[in-house]
Amino acid sequence: MSRHIPVQRLEPVAASPGRAAPRKNKPADAQIHTRSFTGLFRSIRIAGSGFLFLLFFGTVWLHWDGRQAVLWDLSESKFHIFGATFWPQDFILLSALLIIAAFGLFAITVFAGRVWCGYTCPQSIWTWLFMWCEKVTEGDRNQRIKLQAAPWRINKIARRTTKHALWLAISVMTALTFVGYFTPIRPLAAELLTLEIAGISLFWVVFFSGATYLSAGWLREAVCMHMCPYARFQSVMFDKDTLAIAYDASRGESRGPRKRGVEPAQAGLGDCIDCTMCVQVCPTGIDIRDGLQMECIGCAACVDACDSVMDKMGYARGLVRYTSEHELQGGKTHLLRPRLIGYAAVLVVMIGALVIALNQRSMVSLDVIKDRGLFRENSLGQIENIYSLKIINKTQQPQHYRVALQQSDDFQLNGKTELTLAPGEIAEVPVSVALLAERPKSSSQTLEFVVTDTADPDVRSVAQSRFVAPINR
Repeated sequence: MSRHIPVQRLEPVAASPGRAAPRKNKPADAQIHTRSFTGLFRSIRIAGSGFLFLLFFGTVWLHWDGRQAVLWDLSESKFHIFGATFWPQDFILLSALLIIAAFGLFAITVFAGRVWCGYTCPQSIWTWLFMWCEKVTEGDRNQRIKLQAAPWRINKIARRTTKHALWLAISVMTALTFVGYFTPIRPLAAELLTLEIAGISLFWVVFFSGATYLSAGWLREAVCMHMCPYARFQSVMFDKDTLAIAYDASRGESRGPRKRGVEPAQAGLGDCIDCTMCVQVCPTGIDIRDGLQMECIGCAACVDACDSVMDKMGYARGLVRYTSEHELQGGKTHLLRPRLIGYAAVLVVMIGALVIALNQRSMVSLDVIKDRGLFRENSLGQIENIYSLKIINKTQQPQHYRVALQQSDDFQLNGKTELTLAPGEIAEVPVSVALLAERPKSSSQTLEFVVTDTADPDVRSVAQSRFVAPINR
């Protein structure tokens, strides 16, 4: 769907990059029809989007040691990423990764505003792709406006049908790829092509296809303006040195048309020729000349459009540019400042901690579950407790393990103490622990079970449990 904004002359409003400016309201049912444009930032966005598309659509098809390279296997409760396998016990690492991503987003926002939204947010990337499909099938901005107003005839029906067919095809491919990270992609794709897909897989493919089609094709800017919480709290992280897209009113005002080659001073005007190109290319339909607004996603489309106009007029670029409030006021942008340094320091510490945690992650897991019974007396007259040991081989090779008790002079471990596990195998081993002393030191004592790789003693895992015994026998 396109959205069209009637061209109006908007008076300049004094506003800083860190504060939203008042602006004129547009009709609720207005449609935005974006204009085609070229420029540096568009090229950067296309290159970045192409890389992200390749990463998203390509990684899921890679194989590693006979299995899908990246797969969140929900049925087996484990996550494969190339040569590493992560288990539910490792999900604290995922939490740390999400926290690092959040602080990274905060840091980049303090430094350069909403560049995440404009260049790498999936909503923005897929919206730009759907807008390209719209241009291919329905033409550029003026053609789409005419088509929108035209009656429903064969030409309009054919163009609209082709557009929505492309949207649906991209949506299904996106959903299939996303679900393929949780269910093996090759059999899933075969089931889809042969129309044999069913059950939970069919539900999620249909769900994510619909979500992609709706959000990137129909909702578009509404997601950024009304559904995304990031737009609401971005201004809290802005300061006077944050690089944001802004219109230089001191240079651009007063606005007015003039012939090419006419110097602004000769016409008694500023550099802005009031062509509204910045409005026509904006995917959220705002006028950047009103100052920074919540709806601005920092995509720099207006920068590219304005620079192209300045080139044609023979004026210097940068009437609309990435700048800071300090620079607009005639000062200097301070790139290094306490808040940014603080975020960077936290990021470095957290990334370092994550690397250390990954490096020290044990490749064997041990969980100990005590039997519900308190204790029993065995045939030798010893007090005995029963336990179930859950051992997981987290490596991609068969491993031989030994189970023992640490600091266990008063206790004896009985049962299977040596076992071999296949790659990724989970074993549940029942064992018992007998009290060797005539009298226990207390009614409840701590035991430490340890499982060790016989080939590499440094690969080990320790788990604690309680041993319960009567004080008086």
